[in-house]
Amino acid sequence: MKRQTISGPLCRTLRGTKPRGTGTALHTHGEAQLIFAASGTMQVYTSSGRWLVPPQLAVWVPAGEPHRIEMLSDTEQWMIYWLPTASRRWAPAQSLHRAFALDVTPLLRELIFAAFAEGITPEKKELIVKLVLHELTETPDAPTFLPLPASEIGKHVADLVLADPRSLLSIAELARQAASSVRTISRLFPRETGLTYKAWRQRARIVLTIQQLSMGNGISQVASRAGFASTAAFSFAFRQVTKLTPTDFLDHAGRRPARKE
Repeated sequence: MKRQTISGPLCRTLRGTKPRGTGTALHTHGEAQLIFAASGTMQVYTSSGRWLVPPQLAVWVPAGEPHRIEMLSDTEQWMIYWLPTASRRWAPAQSLHRAFALDVTPLLRELIFAAFAEGITPEKKELIVKLVLHELTETPDAPTFLPLPASEIGKHVADLVLADPRSLLSIAELARQAASSVRTISRLFPRETGLTYKAWRQRARIVLTIQQLSMGNGISQVASRAGFASTAAFSFAFRQVTKLTPTDFLDHAGRRPARKE
């Protein structure tokens, strides 16, 4: 990892290449953090859920938020940290008090690259990281984010679904195993995750396939393991959730974004 200091102690950057299968244990920072993969795919876990983070997305983690990171493939990881005083002073009026995913716009990508440029002056770096904060616009309902329910029943059902990638268990069977009812589950998921149970389960299924794709498994193999009747059916379901085909997703996740020198 290569660490730089920006504007004294107010902000710092960290980047490096992490091999597939590595990661960090659950931890917190006294700083807010922007997590970006220039290439490869990471998975970021927080108390509210987990994000798969290919290069087209980044994740904002506020100071004090417990989180951990898992590398699903060889990943070039770039991170910017702000002390709370800096993020409060430099950020626009928008709230940055909770974790969220955001689209990496062309401007944001160039700002991130510029923050890590060799030979840049501290004054210019400070201006750049201030602009980065102004580009932190939450992506509502990010397709690679899987929100997790907070109640014990909801957590139990979520665990059962994640252990059932082929979706063989009906909602009635899940309710029975969770000592609950179909009606309770149907009401609980929209309240605790913002998604209907059906939409949450489909997203969970696709998130699990993204993990498998990111680890190098072929599309047809992943489709079969997830219980899809064909690769065409898998591609259709994948696109409904992510707005990309599996091939397009792999292309985005595996290609390092172009950088202007």
